[in-house]
Amino acid sequence: MTRRHITSGSQFETEIGFSRAVAVDGWVFVSGTTGYDYAAMTIAPEIVAQCRQALINVRTALEAAGAGFADVVRVRYILRAAEEFPLVLDMLRAAFGPARPAATMIVAGLADPAMRIEIEVTARLPGAAAAHPAP
Repeated sequence: MTRRHITSGSQFETEIGFSRAVAVDGWVFVSGTTGYDYAAMTIAPEIVAQCRQALINVRTALEAAGAGFADVVRVRYILRAAEEFPLVLDMLRAAFGPARPAATMIVAGLADPAMRIEIEVTARLPGAAAAHPAP
């Protein structure tokens, strides 16, 4: 089993003890990723800007693992307010629509009241040998 930890440099990863993503046996598991700009450790107040940054953060993690949005097989959207989901659908469809992954949208409290959206994905590395499905 080959296991590779991918970091974004976010202080949250160190403080909480997790990786932005883990690549293992042809799979990439990207942690729930919010709209924080990790370089500045800032977050925009509105969901559209947060979603845009969260997608940048997810894409960066996928690319570090050797994958992209086209390789995503599952996505989970976690929002603080269901009524904000329509505001970001076009961005989400542009990112994930071509891959048509299995998807779930959940409404829940997030770790920081400033957070409006969190996105978690599972991807299959291009050219990965057939294996048991991801858990």
